[in-house]
Amino acid sequence: MYNRETVVVGYSGHAWVLAEAAICLGMRLIYYIDFKQAEKNPYNLTYLASDIDDNFQEWNSGYQYVLGIGDNQARFRIASMLEERSQLMPAIIHPDASVAQNAEIGAGIFIARNAAVNPLASIGDYTILNTSSVVEHECKIGCASHIGPGTVLGGNVYVGDRTFIGANSVVKQGVTIGDDVIIGAGSVIIRDVSSGTRIVGNPGREIK
Repeated sequence: MYNRETVVVGYSGHAWVLAEAAICLGMRLIYYIDFKQAEKNPYNLTYLASDIDDNFQEWNSGYQYVLGIGDNQARFRIASMLEERSQLMPAIIHPDASVAQNAEIGAGIFIARNAAVNPLASIGDYTILNTSSVVEHECKIGCASHIGPGTVLGGNVYVGDRTFIGANSVVKQGVTIGDDVIIGAGSVIIRDVSSGTRIVGNPGREIK
């Protein structure tokens, strides 16, 4: 995994955080893909392409891909295409993160600096656990979700697919949160949240 040439998909703020973690792990970052060539290139990578689609010229080049995209929908779309093409998407777990030995970790995930994943938690494919987030015992997080910096999930919390929980939010133990939910920064969630809703505040309330 570490000797294979690696492509960073996306190349702005979130991708730079992920790239730093990948470099700490000894990965060979060579290329990046973004909508256009970046003005800032902090890791001196070579611009490869504007997008990954059926016309992408590098499908058979033997690269691996790391997902530097913060937006859940876009990350899910691109990851699904990479998976369909049997491309390798390693998990990136920052050396300063703490992950229990019996936690289940999916493909293509990113666990950032100082994040904690406690025993019997399950983290789905392509999910982000951002800086200093806490996922307590027996939590289950679905595919392509994003747990923001400093967010705390109490024990036995369920989070569905493609859900975003903003920075410094707190989710009470045992709460279920559905798919495609957006929870604003600093929210406190003490009740179950239905799929497709937007929640803000303390206690969390739905907004239209």
